[in-house]
Amino acid sequence: MLRSVSYYTTPSPPAPPLTVSRRAASFDAGATTTTNAVRFPSLRLRSSNTRRALAVRASVETGEAQQVEAPPLPSAGKKKQATRRDVRNIAIVAHVDHGKTTLVDSMLKQAKVFRDNQTVQERIMDSNDLERERGITILSKNTSISYKGTKINIIDTPGHSDFGGEVERVLNMVEGVLLVVDSVEGPMPQTRFVLKKALEFGHAVVVVVNKIDRPSARPDDVINSTFELFIELNATDEQCDFQAIYASGIKGKAGLSPDNLADDLGPLFEAILRCIPEPRIEKDEALQMLVSSTEYDEHKGRIAIGRLHAGELKRGMEVKICTSDDACRFAKVSELFVYENFSRVPADAVQAGDICAVCGISDVMIGETIADKSTGKPLPTIRVEEPTVKMSFYINTSPFVGREGKYVTTRNLRDRLYRELEKNLAMKVEDGETADTFIVSGRGTLHITILIENMRREGYEFMVGPPKVINKVVDGKTLEPYEIATVEVPEEYMGSVVELLGKRRGEMFDMQGGAEGTTTVLKYKIPTRGLVGLRNSILTASRGTAIFSSVFDSYRPWTGDFMTRDLGSLIAFEDGTTTSYALFNAQERGQLFVRPGLDVYKGQIVGINQRPGDLAINVCKKKAATNVRSNKEATVVLDEPLDFSLDDCIEYIQEDELVEITPLNVRMLKNPKMGKKNSRG
Repeated sequence: MLRSVSYYTTPSPPAPPLTVSRRAASFDAGATTTTNAVRFPSLRLRSSNTRRALAVRASVETGEAQQVEAPPLPSAGKKKQATRRDVRNIAIVAHVDHGKTTLVDSMLKQAKVFRDNQTVQERIMDSNDLERERGITILSKNTSISYKGTKINIIDTPGHSDFGGEVERVLNMVEGVLLVVDSVEGPMPQTRFVLKKALEFGHAVVVVVNKIDRPSARPDDVINSTFELFIELNATDEQCDFQAIYASGIKGKAGLSPDNLADDLGPLFEAILRCIPEPRIEKDEALQMLVSSTEYDEHKGRIAIGRLHAGELKRGMEVKICTSDDACRFAKVSELFVYENFSRVPADAVQAGDICAVCGISDVMIGETIADKSTGKPLPTIRVEEPTVKMSFYINTSPFVGREGKYVTTRNLRDRLYRELEKNLAMKVEDGETADTFIVSGRGTLHITILIENMRREGYEFMVGPPKVINKVVDGKTLEPYEIATVEVPEEYMGSVVELLGKRRGEMFDMQGGAEGTTTVLKYKIPTRGLVGLRNSILTASRGTAIFSSVFDSYRPWTGDFMTRDLGSLIAFEDGTTTSYALFNAQERGQLFVRPGLDVYKGQIVGINQRPGDLAINVCKKKAATNVRSNKEATVVLDEPLDFSLDDCIEYIQEDELVEITPLNVRMLKNPKMGKKNSRG
């Protein structure tokens, strides 16, 4: 059935020059600075840097309005544009653990997406097993709700910086974003990244101060910090004049002030309708749809997801698939779906401005344009940030190869890695120096680790080397990626954390008191290679109390080599099965990874040496049998072995070490292709 669609058409005039004279109206230490001050009486400038930035923009010294020429809209000209009054497209962006997915849960429930008696699990948008286990969002997902006759398409995005590519590729599908900020922590590194990308697209921003019910909430300070972040990112006057909503996602309440929350999320829905622009479309132009995401269904095949920018798309329609290099091919749309509530609903036709899913195009890729068969033209392709970390993937060559895995050959490994590129834009795969080696590049160690974990669960066996940063050479100088690291740590452990960061070439540029009053927030610029293994070291130094996060900053000159691990490894001396007798003697040499009764092989890493350098030990030795009867067998007491996860193993290994990944086990070993290095027997 065709849906009724309401439009109103306006000619697109040339964009008028923006004036910022309203910022210069009252500019002193006690004066409010923007129209936000009407909504936020506490919004005052706190830093001299912000005051200077505003002074330059407003030309306070001359008392005159500074004319800033706004760039013309891409579609400005003689064409007439229309807007869809019955649709809003928004993305929810935030730092990790600031409550995006929980807020979406409440929005879905209050929009009556589920029956009153229906059992709904928490964080329903996190449908992936890994997302539920780790408690983070990894993939961007679509849903929609209806509010007062308006369809609101919602895209839930990841909060971790390693998955920033997921955020970048969906921002072209929306006209505005909900920026969720924790009422205690305030803007964090990933908040800066996602906000920067949204502002570059020119999107409207609604700031949601979430978790307002926390006892230590400080909404006024958070709004101040968020406003200063807008200024630092060179937001326009209209973007700085954002609407703020105070909410408790878990309770499903929101309001225009922190002390007066409504009983539901009505104020948030109203703010979306009021502040998020209606989709601007060219309904009479030729069909154009940019593919922003792809999924795979066993029955329907590949599904292309994106927003329809112009024209109308119908089921059974013949279309042209265009790429940025003008290479086109033809295809036919077999099925068409739109998002309604929490599911995909079949549709006969989709109007411009809506987000839809298209079936029947088996070879469509992210970034390609589904266009009109005769006059279609490609849209600008999706661009994402370059990878900063790479890892080497090898086929499994250990003595235990083939025991557990289903896919163990080079061809299996190659096909799976290159298939990942179809849906993961921020990742790159290259052939290595040998036929059985592949170089996988990503936005961070976690980005690649998630791929490794998914492959392990699919039945693959392979080995990976340690993560390495991707350097650049500019004007003959070697540049390396730097990140902004934020650590919130109790004051009694601050000295140990500062020492750790200093050893890894970290440069402190800010230090503030934490929200709780007993913690300190440290901000560092640190080489990306210095972050490998740093999280566990900080947690150990702070007795598990520190909160650590980082986000990519820029490329800076190479700072030289430094050590990321002081201790060596304990290496298995021979093949065999571990025994209690051997482990009892071996545990005096350091901390072990293995228990009695496990099969090990020569060269496998079985523990951490208590001194620098590697040490080969015998963990399979059996007690000699004699004909002398002892009065009592000696009781063997073994220490609890270290239980390293996949992430821990990848952070632990050095240049001459590998991680063996199988469906049932994760082992570490010395790289047999590299000579014995700093080892002694």
